Amino acid sequence: MDKKIIVIGSGFASLSAACYLAKAGNKVTLYEKNASVGGRARRLSREGFHFDIGPTWYWMPGVFEKFFADFGKQVSDYYVLEKLAPAYDVYFQGNEKVTIDDHLDAIAETFENIEAGSAKKLRSFIKEAQDNYAIAVDKMVYKPGNSPLELVTPETITRVGQFFSTISKEVRKRFKNEKLIKILEFPVLFLGAKPSDTPSFYSFMNFADFGLGTWHPKKGMYAVVEAMQNLAEELGVDIHTNATVSKILVKDGKAIGVHVNGSDEYADIVVSGADYHHSEQLLDKKNRMYSEAYWDKKIFAPSSLLFYVGFDKKLENVSHHTLFFDTPFEPHAKEIYDTKVWPKEPLFYASFPSKTDAFFAPEGKEAATFLIPIAPGLEDTEVIRKQYFDIIIDRLEKITQQSVKQNVIFVESYCVNDFIKDYNSYKGNAYGLANILTQTAFLRPKIKSRKVQNLFFTGQLTVPGPGVPPSLISGKIVSEQIIKEFSS
Repeated sequence: MDKKIIVIGSGFASLSAACYLAKAGNKVTLYEKNASVGGRARRLSREGFHFDIGPTWYWMPGVFEKFFADFGKQVSDYYVLEKLAPAYDVYFQGNEKVTIDDHLDAIAETFENIEAGSAKKLRSFIKEAQDNYAIAVDKMVYKPGNSPLELVTPETITRVGQFFSTISKEVRKRFKNEKLIKILEFPVLFLGAKPSDTPSFYSFMNFADFGLGTWHPKKGMYAVVEAMQNLAEELGVDIHTNATVSKILVKDGKAIGVHVNGSDEYADIVVSGADYHHSEQLLDKKNRMYSEAYWDKKIFAPSSLLFYVGFDKKLENVSHHTLFFDTPFEPHAKEIYDTKVWPKEPLFYASFPSKTDAFFAPEGKEAATFLIPIAPGLEDTEVIRKQYFDIIIDRLEKITQQSVKQNVIFVESYCVNDFIKDYNSYKGNAYGLANILTQTAFLRPKIKSRKVQNLFFTGQLTVPGPGVPPSLISGKIVSEQIIKEFSS
């Protein structure tokens, strides 16, 4: 295959697609509107501190290994990976902390100490989750989403009930303690939907959590971006930053290139890894597959209010990853998905990467990222941001029993307006479409345009879904579709 291909965007899916397409012998040019590659996974550096702007969790390490292996490489060729021990801490009401260790035996013991008899139930649940993980990764997630028959295998037929039950129901059948329930419901939040709306088959995320563990690439998730950028350039991909694509050029029903930074650049094939809704806005209305009404009806994963904070001292009673579930989950979930208002008592997540990696903060200091999940499309002002920063810092002090306000060197925030400005994100969503039953696999927006020939899409709004590993897979899926069509 020897085609000229333009890739729009430089997130994980775009970089993945660019690598596979270049490996297949194509001349690939990638255009990124921002000053650095990575899409949502950029890096913020200030006063000797560093922060992953976007993803901070490294789960499903096998997906990353498989990606690099496809190019005769290993993860270790590009970055150093370490398993976190503990994986993370969870704070509940009453300042009670539950530590999730780095292996199942220790986690089962923790569960047993909280609820008698739960260790055996946990092992059984994780075994089922492991079986689901094998089916999902080996037989489902690498499919292009063209047909419902892709989901029909001997294994999925025997599990059809799991697509119509939910994670919440299955967990609550086995466990009674609310803390354990919340811990087991937590991983599916990476899929962008409430546990009560997520098919129980997605328990494979629990195996990703307890079975495979939580990992950390030295220097953070941006080290993975840099690795993929280096690989892409090794393969001959021509990467342009500060390059804003304002139009996808179409002639006689075919994509023929893009208008970027005031110039027309031509190609045989165009692949957009930018926000799917925005990508279609780059087309004339007649060439769009999906209407505004279509997008408005979709269930989107949350947006986020994020704070990147430099502290002038080391913090106590927190781990690299720390979850603050000290307020009720259900009201916050309702405010995200149902009423779509700013939460009154938000749950939040905090990352303190300098706990395990000196790269992130000067000696004796601490780098912290705080994340509050919120509904997309909310009003976003500096006044609101400050109000919520005060809320979580007050809670952090109370829960971890330490004074930190006077130790804040700086705070930078990121929210709905920034997601729209930097990523053209629909309503400022952070994670794409929620992975609920009616938005799974073939029911997601298609990777190939039905209106414009030679135009393809990749990323978290198409198959297989939100998250970093799925984005790597999405790039492979779209590249395989292109190679199949244009090599015959």
